[in-house]
Amino acid sequence: MARKRILASAAVSSTPTRAAVLGLVTLWLGVLLSAYAVVWTTHDSRQKINGLESLRRQAADLQVEWGQYLLEQSAWAAYSRIERLALQDLDMIIPDSEKIVMVKE
Repeated sequence: MARKRILASAAVSSTPTRAAVLGLVTLWLGVLLSAYAVVWTTHDSRQKINGLESLRRQAADLQVEWGQYLLEQSAWAAYSRIERLALQDLDMIIPDSEKIVMVKE
């Protein structure tokens, strides 16, 4: 008798139930959403890495430009250049030692 029930239930269970179909559809949607999430995350991280590398290149370029400005500033502020401009353009002269007056507080 028990054997007949098992065989009868096996014959009936060969057709999928609504719950089994719903479970299969849910799992399939989960797999698809997971695959989409992996693709989107990979794309997003690659875009952010490209942006980071672009900013690093820009920072390196700005660092080079800053170094060039420092060199230019030191060239313009060199004592020999200032002295030459004072003598040639402003007609300044270095005073004699007896003409120098020391001011005390």
